[in-house]
Amino acid sequence: MKLAIYAYGHPVLRKECQEIENNSKGLEELIENMWETMYHAGGMGIAAPQVGQSLRLFLVDTLQLDEEKNGEKGLKEVFINPIIIEEAGKPWTYEEGCLSIPNIHGKVKRKAQVRIEYYDQNFELKEKVFDGLNARVIQHEYDHIEGVLFTDYLSPMKKRMLKKRLDKIQTGDIPRRYKMVFARR
Repeated sequence: MKLAIYAYGHPVLRKECQEIENNSKGLEELIENMWETMYHAGGMGIAAPQVGQSLRLFLVDTLQLDEEKNGEKGLKEVFINPIIIEEAGKPWTYEEGCLSIPNIHGKVKRKAQVRIEYYDQNFELKEKVFDGLNARVIQHEYDHIEGVLFTDYLSPMKKRMLKKRLDKIQTGDIPRRYKMVFARR
């Protein structure tokens, strides 16, 4: 089932999320619904707060990118109760966007590599290192479960330039391709 995506300005996007217990009721259904929602909205990742759930859960699918184009191996994974252990490598800038902040993009500098510990969909503990675009998407989604948005990394000037557009997102005064929940209506 496609879920509504919570828009910029909604308080759920600014909360530090709660850990998930193994065998939590409804977790498998939530994950399936998040996949469906993410694909419908055209995203590469989605975090539980973006669908109104203050849980330490996010999904990433970079397999949908043309692997020959970016030269990286794609990733499709569920991250439950993740903890970033280390961010390393030379920082690089990339134009990021977000399903919760439609039609707004900004250049964000992030480290090139991330070491993360998490449980997968089967609640098996993993520790892996990801590079490049995979690392970037993971860091972006991880920020969501910490209550951080990509706009927090933008320069004060860029934020001022985007203020009116961000205000319109909060009130729902925007065209949209998917169902959304707004902070103020």
